[in-house]
Amino acid sequence: MNENINLQELFAIIKKKKWLIIGVVSIAILFTAMVNHFLLTPIYQASTQILVTQQQAESELDSLAIQTDLQLINTYNVIIKSPVILSDVVESLDLGIKPSDLYSQLIVSSEQNSQVMNLTVQDLEPHKAVDIANTTAQVFQRKIVDLMQVDNVHILSPAMHSENPSPIRPNKQLNMAIAIIIGLLVGVGISFLLEYLDTTVKTEYDIEELLNLPILGLVSTISDKEVAVVDTAKKGFDAHVKEV
Repeated sequence: MNENINLQELFAIIKKKKWLIIGVVSIAILFTAMVNHFLLTPIYQASTQILVTQQQAESELDSLAIQTDLQLINTYNVIIKSPVILSDVVESLDLGIKPSDLYSQLIVSSEQNSQVMNLTVQDLEPHKAVDIANTTAQVFQRKIVDLMQVDNVHILSPAMHSENPSPIRPNKQLNMAIAIIIGLLVGVGISFLLEYLDTTVKTEYDIEELLNLPILGLVSTISDKEVAVVDTAKKGFDAHVKEV
């Protein structure tokens, strides 16, 4: 096989091996669909927002108070995932798990220079994720009064139940798209590899490369139709000669 392949020859190889490529892509799609359906467990997510403020003698909030709130948020991010909070959550919802197990389900974050904390819960059941998020926020709001001697936590946006919740994992559409891309790459790669390993002589160019000799002429294949035309012409010529 000629190692110097041009773009036209590449497309010719792909066209010739198209059914192989389609087969590989189909296998990749089928395998991914089975993994999505049977092996990957859906994970659901629920979120609630908590606002941290300072009690003021006056209604106005000065910049110093806001800065204090921002510093407190870093502390609150740790407290809300502490055993003193999570133990009450486990007991209130009768989850039957350890606080350390619940800890791994919680994600606490806050935007830079923001007084809002985002509490996210991930669980196998969508309604349980919502219940855990709301209960954790409520327990935290109640407990922080005794722990920090302040009442500056307010639930800004509780988690809501949904009729048709969608899991955050697995992303089946993304997995299928990746499977198609990988299938195409593997299929095309196999096609080129098979073509490269194929050492049979198919064209005059393969002969020229194999023997390192120039091509002086070609013997073309004559179709049955062309043979019939030649026979008819020959018979007509022979009949004409006999008449003469």
